[in-house]
Amino acid sequence: MFKGKLLFILALSLFSFAYLFAQDEDTTGSDNGWWNHHHRFRFHCFEKDFTGGRPTLSFDYGISNISLKDFNESFAKPGMLELKLGYTHQSSDDVVGYILDYNFKYFYISNFSTDLSGGAINAGELKTDLWRFGFGRASGYGYKLGGAAIIPYYSYSVDWSQLRMVDAPLNANDLNTTNLFNESFRFGTSTEGGIRFQIIPHLALDAGYQRSIIFPRHLFWKWTGSALIEAAGQWGIDGFVNEVLDSSPYAVPVVSFVLKNALSYGIYELRKDEMNWPFESASPLMYNQFKLGVTFVF
Repeated sequence: MFKGKLLFILALSLFSFAYLFAQDEDTTGSDNGWWNHHHRFRFHCFEKDFTGGRPTLSFDYGISNISLKDFNESFAKPGMLELKLGYTHQSSDDVVGYILDYNFKYFYISNFSTDLSGGAINAGELKTDLWRFGFGRASGYGYKLGGAAIIPYYSYSVDWSQLRMVDAPLNANDLNTTNLFNESFRFGTSTEGGIRFQIIPHLALDAGYQRSIIFPRHLFWKWTGSALIEAAGQWGIDGFVNEVLDSSPYAVPVVSFVLKNALSYGIYELRKDEMNWPFESASPLMYNQFKLGVTFVF
């Protein structure tokens, strides 16, 4: 078990380093032209990833929907409270000063509970309580409006969750399925697309839609293969977005937001049936939630 966790941490670190390095691998050349300004801009952000950023505290609230393939009974919709702690990097280039490069790396902890939903629970719906924590990174390009900004973003996180079934299913097959998750720590991943409305440099309001999957068990090599396919797609989009940044910088926040979140949504649709698509595997427990939040940058 310890060896598997160590391999997972090493693989995740390699993915993160390769992603950052790929964005900044060429910073040489003449001092003339937008191309060099762009790459110096990217290298500046790369340096900040190692030296830290502005401390950031974020609070989110949301309403979730739980789904599980071939599950006969219904889950009550839980409410969600979430706390994120991390560092924000935000940089703009001298040539195109109204475009921001945004990165937020964070640790988070959240609670999903039907007691937080604030609404009536229908007869027969199953109550749940889930605690989750993990590490994530939100990134994107935004439009700078003086001290304010509008920043569409894409976020990815790795998660560890513990579900408690407050109500047990009556159906025997459903009970066996929930027993795979109940009262046990399970690994999973999440992606989120949203918009950050920066009111002033120290305060922002967030709105997002997050999709999360929780694995009944962690098949490391199959998960690694599936994750590499998703990462390759995201890296390809990064390369295309960099070309858009060179030629039409005003369009890059929207193009990056749409392409990265569209790919993520499609991948997670495929994983609804097989958690490690395209490799044969079991169906995951899925949490989908709309979130509203407030972020303080110090």
